[in-house]
Amino acid sequence: MLTINLEDHEVNFLLDFVRKGHKSAREITRARVLLLSNQHKTGTEIAKTLGISRNTTFNIRKRYVEEGLLSSLFDKPRPGQPIKYTEKHVAEIIALACTSSPDGSKRWSLTLLTEELKKKEGFETINKESIRLILKKQN
Repeated sequence: MLTINLEDHEVNFLLDFVRKGHKSAREITRARVLLLSNQHKTGTEIAKTLGISRNTTFNIRKRYVEEGLLSSLFDKPRPGQPIKYTEKHVAEIIALACTSSPDGSKRWSLTLLTEELKKKEGFETINKESIRLILKKQN
């Protein structure tokens, strides 16, 4: 069992954290777990009170002991999907979009850009949405 003894300034911080501002339900629940742990409640009691699992209470308290207060309240950043198209690819897309449109078209459409880019090496799997997002970022 992990024993948590919060310092006065941490308790005050957590009480303010729960009462003030806009926070996610997860963050508030984590703060409440720490506050209840400080009152020497067991993991089972905390889980029952807050409607979460015992493992969740254990993990939050463990993170507090190992990594500190702020780390126990907030999610760690996640890496997300790796970048599929490099700056060189982006430059190529923009350059193509800035050229004159193909015969029979007044201007480049996302469909036309997609069809043209799929013919080039490195763009075999590109789709309209990827092109739209790249162009949107670049204005």
